[in-house]
This record gives sequence, structure tokens and C-alpha cells, in this order.
Amino acid sequence: MSYYKSGLAVIAVATILVVVVFLLKDFMGFRKTITEPDGGSPSSSNVNEGQLTETFPIHRDVIMSIFWVGENETYANDFISNAVSAWDDNWQDHFGGVDDPENRNGYLPADFVPQENPFYFALPYDDFDSQGNRKPQAYDIVYWATEKNWNSHESMCKNQWLKISKGGKDAYAQWEDVGPFEENDSNYVFGNAGPKNVEKSASGLDVSPAVRDYLELSGIDKADWQFVRESAVPDGPWKQIVTTRNGN
Repeated sequence: MSYYKSGLAVIAVATILVVVVFLLKDFMGFRKTITEPDGGSPSSSNVNEGQLTETFPIHRDVIMSIFWVGENETYANDFISNAVSAWDDNWQDHFGGVDDPENRNGYLPADFVPQENPFYFALPYDDFDSQGNRKPQAYDIVYWATEKNWNSHESMCKNQWLKISKGGKDAYAQWEDVGPFEENDSNYVFGNAGPKNVEKSASGLDVSPAVRDYLELSGIDKADWQFVRESAVPDGPWKQIVTTRNGN
């Protein structure tokens, strides 16, 4: 009988130790698995030895339109010249010329090799106001805002990466301008809402000719998009020339 009681005691102590170990592991952050539905807030998941992989919301079936560096002022773009961007007063010069959507050499403009990434996009949020000052709320809105110290002329948004998916293919591109038509649509860009824009095609994302050609888009089209970390961007034509300039 004493052996039986001793055995029960050993089992009880072992069980308590197992529970304590698991509680300690959870408390110390070694075991984090957060499941996130599409469209939720960014969270960390897929933990491997303490390394967190971040997942951002997926925006599905968003209307896209095509724009390009050096695009002239027309009714279609609300008479806004794309020789400059929201963050670069000399965008066309820094790019190397006009990114002609009709005269192509693969994913590049036919007349020159660009000095910046031909895979680029615009979303309708600018972290600077019309006076060139940082919007105070940007620190609460932009997912990665608190990860570094930004200088006064450095955009939190410029050069960030997007995955754009259509028909089973994924293209990757860098954020190089603001639009279409809106510049403060944070509930859409960094939230769950649909785009506020109702102008023209009601597009919520502008993409470059290179993105158009890679995904075989037909003018105004629809696709899914999602922010991704640069470290998660796979090799591809979007990695041949990477834009690093930030601030005029």
C-alpha cells in the first residue's frame, strides 16, 4: 500500500512540474503562436526559436490602375504630374527618365536602365502633411513606425514592400508615391476599410508598368495586396534594382 501511495505522489509531483515548465515557457515568450484572420491587425506568428514572423492584413480584390514615373498631367490622373512624387521632387531624374508603359524591354523601359526599382506602387497615405511636417498620428498608424528613429525628411512609407497577387502569381514592389487621388486614407492602408477613393475607376492601388506586365494585368484590374518585410521578399526581377533613396 505504501508503494502505491508513493507512486501516486511521484506522479502528482511530475504532473505539477510539467505544468510549471509550460507556464514558464509561455511567460518567457518562448512559445508564441498567434493566429490571425485575413484583414486583422498585424501580429506575430510561426515562431521558430524565438524568431517572430510578422503577418500583415491581406486586402482582397482591390481595383488597381497603372501609373508611371514621368506620366504627364491628364484628366485620368487628375492633372497631377508624375515627374515628381510625394517624397521626391526629382523623381523622374532620380529614376533615370520616363518609365514609358508602351515602350518596354522586358520589365524595364526600352530607352534606358533605370536607377531605381521599376517595380513600384502608390497607396493613398502620406506620413507628411502638406507643409512637409510629419503627421503626429503616423506614429500610431504606420505598423513599423516605432522600429527606428526617423529623421525629419525620411518617410516611414517610402521604399516599403508590397506583395501583389493575381491569378496565382505574386509580384513584389516598393512604395514610391501617394495615391490614387487620396493621401490620408489610413483606415484602408493600415486598417480593414475599403478605399475611400471614388474618382475615375475608384482604384485603391496604383502599380507600375513592370508590375502590370509581370501579373499580366489588363489596364484597370483587381488583385490582392499585402505589406511584407524586405527580408521576406523573394528573389525576382524586383530585386535587380532596389530603391534606397529616402528624402529629397
